[in-house]
Amino acid sequence: MEKTVKGKIIEINGPIVKAIGMDEAGMLDVVYVGKNELVGEIIKLDQGKATIQVYEENSMMDVGEEVVSYKRALSVLLGPGLLEGIYDGIQRPLKDLALKSGDFLIPGVKSPPLHEETKWRFIPTLKEGDVIKGGTKIGFVDETELIRHHIMIPPNIKLAKISTIVKEGDYTINDIIATLDNGFEIRMAHYWPVRSARPYNEKLPLNMPLLTGQRVIDMFFPIAKGGTAAIPGGFGTGKTMTQHALAKWSSASIIVYIGCGERGNEMTDVLNEFPKLIDPRTNQPLMKRTILIANTSNMPVAAREVSIYTGVTIAEYFRDMGYDVAIMADSTSRWAEALRELSGRLEEMPAEEGFPSYLPSRLAEFYERAGLVRTLNDEHGSISIIGAVSPPGGDFSEPVTQHTKRFIRCFWALDKSLANARHYPSISWLDSYSEYTEEVHDFWNKKDSDIIRIRNEAMLILKKEERLAQIVKLVGPDSLPDNQRLVLLVADMIKKGFLQQNAYDKIDMYSTTEKQSELLKLIMEFYYNADKAIQLGSPLIKIKELGLADEIVKLKLVISNEDVQKFKEFSSKLKEKFGELTKVYTEKE
Repeated sequence: MEKTVKGKIIEINGPIVKAIGMDEAGMLDVVYVGKNELVGEIIKLDQGKATIQVYEENSMMDVGEEVVSYKRALSVLLGPGLLEGIYDGIQRPLKDLALKSGDFLIPGVKSPPLHEETKWRFIPTLKEGDVIKGGTKIGFVDETELIRHHIMIPPNIKLAKISTIVKEGDYTINDIIATLDNGFEIRMAHYWPVRSARPYNEKLPLNMPLLTGQRVIDMFFPIAKGGTAAIPGGFGTGKTMTQHALAKWSSASIIVYIGCGERGNEMTDVLNEFPKLIDPRTNQPLMKRTILIANTSNMPVAAREVSIYTGVTIAEYFRDMGYDVAIMADSTSRWAEALRELSGRLEEMPAEEGFPSYLPSRLAEFYERAGLVRTLNDEHGSISIIGAVSPPGGDFSEPVTQHTKRFIRCFWALDKSLANARHYPSISWLDSYSEYTEEVHDFWNKKDSDIIRIRNEAMLILKKEERLAQIVKLVGPDSLPDNQRLVLLVADMIKKGFLQQNAYDKIDMYSTTEKQSELLKLIMEFYYNADKAIQLGSPLIKIKELGLADEIVKLKLVISNEDVQKFKEFSSKLKEKFGELTKVYTEKE
């Protein structure tokens, strides 16, 4: 029988509750608070007095009600049935809760995180007498058409032998499928504390890009598998839409989407739209490899704080199977605001803008759980974390954005002026950066040995254009020499023909690495030929009359991923037209 600790409530301050009689309880223990048994967590202990943050609505709670602890940490249940699930911040399945309480959650309503009555077809891969340790795969369940769910020994189990293991058959998550010689019983699901990172053998260097199909990201500001990125931007700049595109198109095997403190109607759109999305690689519903965690702004603030940890713990579980997992956290600013509110109720000394002084360390704890690792089973698995940041008024100097920049290596800054001009993704090529460019160099080099040089020259043109734009504002474009006006023209081609991408166009919504390379090479080939023509004496107006610039900009909508050879055909046409143009000036000489 589980040992319990019982205390009584002596103070209620919003989601923060204080109770006495908790001498034997431990720090970070999960507790059940009040007559409705609301889920909470002990965050402070002082001589038997416990400070508890409650993860459910507690407005009707009274002083004197009972608090019960079973002396275990706040944990999530990991096993078959997670995929396609929609949970709140403490892993309560929202669909099941809706059946019990309707559209509005009743405080204290409960439902098991995974369906205990569902039977899964378990196929063992080990036999009696085999030696196992934490992380060893003993069998698998084909959970969805896209993902094979490997049943693993919990990471905290020491070296042992299998005494018994069931034959292939249908079992629930609570059925004993194996026993060990140390007496431990193995089931298909196990609990793991959300605030403790799951162990692994080794963290590995990052060298493979997480391909997203978004040209501005893959080519200009790449993220590696196992990397960290932030998407900061003001209201309406497209943070959520960018994350949706990454969830749909990225080369991750599994997506964990954490809607942390976003508006209810926005999260409703996510919950309605995700089940309809089709995985472009398999033509199966995207939900078959997705887990959603929804914690909207009108849900209890404490649960918003823990939802980040719930999501990353689930991601670590699939990483340990050897999968590449991508976490979309939308948004870490709302999470930080939850920390600020809880800190205020705890009467802690505030730091800048009222945020708690431990905000940087909490952000570091979250982003440090990303990475490419060698698992306990000696396989490779990764977690890539992409966090949206919502700075008030689009001010990137505010604390959450500034502290986030310390712990991430890829910064996709969204620009309000680009969004207003309907340039999406509205990622600024001047304010963004990626420290993974060198690390994924070999990947692109194998694709095309010249593409890194071309990419760098394209970036240089965009920077030159920014400087020239200041002169144009003062004296107008006509005062510039033709070679500088060519820079303005080509920069505009890069922006409209390469960086801008239409998420609703069937051809343009996703670009393979081959299409990205060929498209950028063609734009830069136009620049090289045009610059040579100008040096030979051709005026820019003659180059514009060729009509090549406008044609190249439209190619992204015309040439599909399967027809990249057409770029080479257009390249031949380009060389031919420039050859005819420059012939006139060559003959003059």
